[in-house]
Amino acid sequence: MGLGGISIWQLLIVLAIVVLIFGTKRLRNIGGDLGGAIKGFKKGLREDEEPAGVEDKSKTEQHREHVVDAEAEKVHQEK
Repeated sequence: MGLGGISIWQLLIVLAIVVLIFGTKRLRNIGGDLGGAIKGFKKGLREDEEPAGVEDKSKTEQHREHVVDAEAEKVHQEK
């Protein structure tokens, strides 16, 4: 007896039928999509756990570059 009264042979037969119906390429794609969805879900959970005062460094750098560009343009227009 295997899992919940299902023998290993029954599991192999079900697996063979699933592979015949969907094909290995489609099953591989489904696995990759499922893995990507789980990674995205975990990333979303981590982002929610960050304190509200913590900023993303890349956003801060982009803001600084924008301010520097705006100041340089202002100085250039004054000349």
